[in-house]
Amino acid sequence: MSKIVFFGTGEFAAEMLRALLKDGRYAVALVITQPDRPVGRNKEIKKPAVKILAEETGGIKILQPENLKTFDEMILRDLDLAVVCEYGLIIPRRLLNAPKNGFINIHPSLLPKFRGASPIQTALVSGEKETGATIMLMDEKMDHGPILAQKKISVEADDTFESLAPKLARLSVELLLKTLPDWLDGKIKPRTQDEMAATFCKIFERDDGRVNFAEQTADEIYNLWRGLNPWPGVWTTWQNKRLKLLEIKKAERNLGPNKIETAGGRIFIGTAQGAMEILKLQLEGGKPLSAVDFLNGHKDFRNSIF
Repeated sequence: MSKIVFFGTGEFAAEMLRALLKDGRYAVALVITQPDRPVGRNKEIKKPAVKILAEETGGIKILQPENLKTFDEMILRDLDLAVVCEYGLIIPRRLLNAPKNGFINIHPSLLPKFRGASPIQTALVSGEKETGATIMLMDEKMDHGPILAQKKISVEADDTFESLAPKLARLSVELLLKTLPDWLDGKIKPRTQDEMAATFCKIFERDDGRVNFAEQTADEIYNLWRGLNPWPGVWTTWQNKRLKLLEIKKAERNLGPNKIETAGGRIFIGTAQGAMEILKLQLEGGKPLSAVDFLNGHKDFRNSIF
């Protein structure tokens, strides 16, 4: 039975760890995850999803270093492989060759496209029609190492982050469990990535979700919402307050940019090309409301122009 160390932090990574634990061919001897951190307005200390799963499973050693700069590579010497997914911290070069078969990484994009921390969000914001999962052999550069396996998946027109992420998790699990035996048996020849085709994605922040109805098209706004909902969300401002657009869709309306129509308790807003219907929204300091409830409570919105 191959002995594995697993590096990961979030929910996506926890799905990979769960699959390895259930498979039966691998012994997860060590889990390395990020430290427990404060989350939300109340700064409540929260455990990483990977740690929660490892604790529930029991019998797995868990380490949570702030960084790996001084991590003892001898801890990894007797292990067959390191599996990395959504870890979030830099892994020093000196560690990469410590396990017998190196470090492999599970990345939810078709590398070299969308290297970086937000490949699922970026695929949606970019309006991609397909994406996928990649298993790669890690080197010292971010998402740069040679490819061991890839698999594509279609991105549906109504996919959001909340629907696409689970699909990619299932795809990644299938690809990982199919690839691991062949890699450990020396049956895979790594394929160098095409640097000329490499693209990179950023960590999205709240300001990235700001909508400009005059400059962005309906397609662009809808894709932004698909990728950034629920976090960091898409929003605009009204009466000097942040107005979150919680649920939106493209609409067949002939409206000029920034123009609002509130027919029958529905909210339509014109964009640079096309129009949006706002189905659910939340004004700063208020609670989430349907369009009709929002209009009932904010009569002056009907005469607004963004």
